[in-house]
Amino acid sequence: MGMGRARGVVLVGMDGRLIEVEADIGQSLPAFILLGLPDASLRESQDRIRSAAKNSGIELPARRLTVNLLPASLPKSGSVLDLAILMSAWAADGKVTGTERIVFLAELGLDGRLRPVRGVLPAVAAAQAAGARTVVVAEQNAQEAALVPDMVVLAGSHVAQVAAAFATGSLRSQLRDVPGLDHWSTVPAESVSRPPGTGTSSADGSHASGAIAPGAPDLADVHGQQEARFALELAAAGGHHLLLIGAPGAGKTMLAERMAGILPPLDDQAAMEATAIESIAAEPHAVTQLRRVPPFQAPHHSASMAAIVGGGARIARPGAVTRAHRGVLFLDEAPEFPRHALDALRQPLETGRISLHRAAGSVTYPARFQLVLAANPCPCGLNVGSGSRCRCSVAQRRNYMARLSGPLLDRIDLQIQVDRPRSAADALGPPGESSAEVRARVLAARDRQRRRLASWGIATNSEVSMQLLTSGLRLPAAATTHIDAALDRASISLRGYVRVLRLAWTIADLLATDRPGADEVDAALQLRQSADRR
Repeated sequence: MGMGRARGVVLVGMDGRLIEVEADIGQSLPAFILLGLPDASLRESQDRIRSAAKNSGIELPARRLTVNLLPASLPKSGSVLDLAILMSAWAADGKVTGTERIVFLAELGLDGRLRPVRGVLPAVAAAQAAGARTVVVAEQNAQEAALVPDMVVLAGSHVAQVAAAFATGSLRSQLRDVPGLDHWSTVPAESVSRPPGTGTSSADGSHASGAIAPGAPDLADVHGQQEARFALELAAAGGHHLLLIGAPGAGKTMLAERMAGILPPLDDQAAMEATAIESIAAEPHAVTQLRRVPPFQAPHHSASMAAIVGGGARIARPGAVTRAHRGVLFLDEAPEFPRHALDALRQPLETGRISLHRAAGSVTYPARFQLVLAANPCPCGLNVGSGSRCRCSVAQRRNYMARLSGPLLDRIDLQIQVDRPRSAADALGPPGESSAEVRARVLAARDRQRRRLASWGIATNSEVSMQLLTSGLRLPAAATTHIDAALDRASISLRGYVRVLRLAWTIADLLATDRPGADEVDAALQLRQSADRR
């Protein structure tokens, strides 16, 4: 008996760690020893592996089997290492060979079936980064694994198929009649299905326009609301955060639900990131193609802190802020959300990532999303001007809106009052522009930003730093007179000052002008303070 080796991958958050699996079969009494900080779920693999081996007709020897998972200091969990452990054990028993450089990613059923696992896309990407070139997965994960370019993906439905592919001479003849061996296959990357019309990145980095996702709500359904529609277009064009305040029935939710439909399709890098998150958060085998449509997450206001930002008993799992990465996070009835959950958004709004610390370790997930908040002006929602039927006291209105903290609101670029239609003609008039028409302008504005900002390594105005706004993109003093005065009298913070300038650049991009002037800067300041003026 000798040593057997195989490879696997475990995920810590979004980061995949290549695991070297060593197996040794000794001459002492039968035992199955698993080393390398396995958790309870991984220790359960011992019984799954023995049963899978027995039911595949290739039993493990009745001796002491010691399996070591390297690096030994890294805590490991889950069932993704089942197949790698079994292949290393068979290699130690001389049944298979050539497994040292192969990455095995599959859970085992008691009958030997290969079962899909979560997180195959980031796991395969991590294996490739570590130098691996061949990966073995369950059939249901084959399309997902093949999304990583330049990897050889081998897919099967039963562990006997895998054993036959790596079997030594004596075992190969024994497995000749195993049913289903002809289904063992290589999945080429070019066979991966991609959604038609979703767009890709061209050679110069620009986005193909693509089609809006079938069934997506259309802006043509929104009648009137010109200022709110322009704010939505502006937010989509520059990647800005948006707050909509208005009475029930004014159209806040309708507008917010149409944001994702006017955003550009995801480029290759963003699509890979969004798909990797979906791979971790969704059901196993749910991912079959790169996600080109920006995600849209709208958790209910009763959602817990863990559901919004992520959490869990051991290694924290991603929350809505991560699932909305490269897309939109919409919080309807925002003041009804727990205050601490809303304030937890402040870190990802600034940094584009969320760090979660638990007893078993800390993880960092990407969380670069556009935040859209919708809120009523008071608990009853009827505090809407001189014709108001609101009966809320001043203290009730103040306490209600105070649930949206000042530091959070300071990070919202656009703060818009959405009024109800004032007449039947407004409410039932001709529809506005469609999402496709608005999206064309958004794409053009994004292209202008990309060309202007490429030398600084950023793509949208929302990413422009204060240092850049005061150096390479500095505006003449005549253009910033009013906003400078607002900063001097402390009616706007320095963070707000930066966000107004970013917004002004986006207005200029939508108008196809080279740089914002006084009119664009003043309009940006008014759009940021629109809700405060009414």
